[in-house]
Amino acid sequence: MTSSGHMPETVLVTGGGGFLGRAVVRALIARGDRVRTFSRRPHPALKAMPLDPILGDIADLQALESACKGADAVYHTAAKPPPWGAYRDYYRTNVTGTLNVIAACRRNNVPRLIHTSTPSVIFDGRDLEGVDESVPYPPRYTAHYPMTKAAAEKAVIRAGREDLNTIVLRPHEIWGPEDPHFVPRILARAAGLRRIGNGRNLVDTTYIDNAAEAHLLAADALKADPALSGRVYFISQGEPVPAWDMIDAILKAAGLSPVRGQVSHGLARTTGYILEKIFTGLHLPGEPPMTRFVADALAKAHWFDIGAARRDLNYAPTVSTAEGLRRLAEWLRTRGN
Repeated sequence: MTSSGHMPETVLVTGGGGFLGRAVVRALIARGDRVRTFSRRPHPALKAMPLDPILGDIADLQALESACKGADAVYHTAAKPPPWGAYRDYYRTNVTGTLNVIAACRRNNVPRLIHTSTPSVIFDGRDLEGVDESVPYPPRYTAHYPMTKAAAEKAVIRAGREDLNTIVLRPHEIWGPEDPHFVPRILARAAGLRRIGNGRNLVDTTYIDNAAEAHLLAADALKADPALSGRVYFISQGEPVPAWDMIDAILKAAGLSPVRGQVSHGLARTTGYILEKIFTGLHLPGEPPMTRFVADALAKAHWFDIGAARRDLNYAPTVSTAEGLRRLAEWLRTRGN
């Protein structure tokens, strides 16, 4: 037992070399757990950590079964992220990979599975303001990422209601030092950014340390109360902010000027639709500079009631948005932006 009273466990983190995966790994090691990671390739950031790195493909069930042997809990953070890519690639990683994780846990009698999902699974391009986990899935999606993540989430929920103890977490817009997605995309496009919509739409975000802590809390809560199995929880800072104020704050952390200029949501969405058709039809490399999914995300409100996570998981954001931005600015300075 560690000084905090935690009994060390053997745990597996899929996608352990990713942004969220690394943060979960660090938190697990810090509390004394014996950590394995499962990734497609070696990650330099993991080499200095006291863990067992396992290389493998998430679509390889046999490799996952071997990695899960003797695990007390599995944290499934591996996923193909938004916003663009081939459907087969999203399905292979997000759906087939998750089905394999479920099967591997079942065959090894793993006591708990914590699955990382996203609020995007319920986003249909309309405002979501203070909604809770009862909001249904939309009938259709405009991008492969939320479609495949929804299919994966449903599979984990079903397993949690049948024969495997599971919890699904929906952290929103994870950011912070070492972020390879959200922050770099903003900084790379800083010069050409324009506000989309009226700029007053509130959104949730999640600082990386808070997102990682939520995963540990979920595993502990599920161990203490298996009746939580199959449930879904939104995770965020608990303090929604205007989307473009947050983007300006990230630009400021990098020493850049705020966004100037504005375009309507309708124009951005139409442009996104046309660019999607062009990139798909011509098989162009890279990703379109705008998509319908991105236009909706930047123009619409999407913030969530995290009361269930506070109640059932004892979740409370320990790092404020202001402190997170300070840490981000410091990290950006040390790496020369």
